[in-house]
Amino acid sequence: MDAITRIKITKRNDLQKFGTDYGGWVIPTRLINEHSICYCVGCGEDISFDLSLIDHFNCDVYGFDPTPRAIEYVKSVVGQNPKYHFYNVGLWDAEDTLKFFVPKNPTHVSHSLVNLQKTNEHILIKVNRLASLMKDLGHEKIDLLKIDIEGAEYKVIESIIEDGINIKVICVEYDECSNPLDSNYKDRVQTSVNHLLYNGYSLVFVQDNGNYVFVKSI
Repeated sequence: MDAITRIKITKRNDLQKFGTDYGGWVIPTRLINEHSICYCVGCGEDISFDLSLIDHFNCDVYGFDPTPRAIEYVKSVVGQNPKYHFYNVGLWDAEDTLKFFVPKNPTHVSHSLVNLQKTNEHILIKVNRLASLMKDLGHEKIDLLKIDIEGAEYKVIESIIEDGINIKVICVEYDECSNPLDSNYKDRVQTSVNHLLYNGYSLVFVQDNGNYVFVKSI
């Protein structure tokens, strides 16, 4: 049972971790293959998970991150990998240009659309709705979606449900588990998780850092 939401975790025998201790995720291997379309949103300076998907399954991975340092990092690591496709756009619930707030610690890379760390300095970035990005890329479904987007996950998950997007596996980091905006963060996490469950997902894995893995069950 998940300690924050008190929701039962559905057991699977095909869970395996890919990537580093910092950037890795545990996913159900039976649901991913060489034909899978994987979206990894929020690259930062660790795309070990993204590259592990390519190495293990030989599938196509689409990375999204508008953070200047992340853009440079991805370019330096990926090179000419034909299976990795990168786009410097943020994920939100609409197409817009928004303030992207910098972290308190200048050595950290993760910026936040919701100003998770309550800073004043920001840059302007382009954002878009997932359904719109998929349409632009010619995708009608996603086999795996990873979102690590510093508090913007609530709006993105709601947009996914509203648009009825066909996603087989959703990996989401609820960043408020480690950096809450206020004392009501557990309610927000629980509400978001419940919305996914009500819309046909089961919770199959949780890590203490706020990483939740869901599988479409119906």
